[in-house]
Amino acid sequence: MPPDDKVKAHWAETQRLTYIMLGVWAFFGFFIHMFAPALNGVKIAGFPLGFYMAAQGALIVFVAQLFWFAKAQDKVDRKYGMAEDE
Repeated sequence: MPPDDKVKAHWAETQRLTYIMLGVWAFFGFFIHMFAPALNGVKIAGFPLGFYMAAQGALIVFVAQLFWFAKAQDKVDRKYGMAEDE
């Protein structure tokens, strides 16, 4: 693959991965919290689910998302020969 095509393909995959990550972030950062009153009917360890998702659940998802994104981006970088250690 010529270098210019390689860079474009790498950037296309990086953009796709970024949009997926932004979608997951928006879902857990905004959309879940819009439904907090409806979720509060369910209790987890005595706390309403809406509170749990706002205080703990979203943070857990964000940390897991960071690790998943780093691993996925490293895989894309290695696929196109653009990894940092190369």
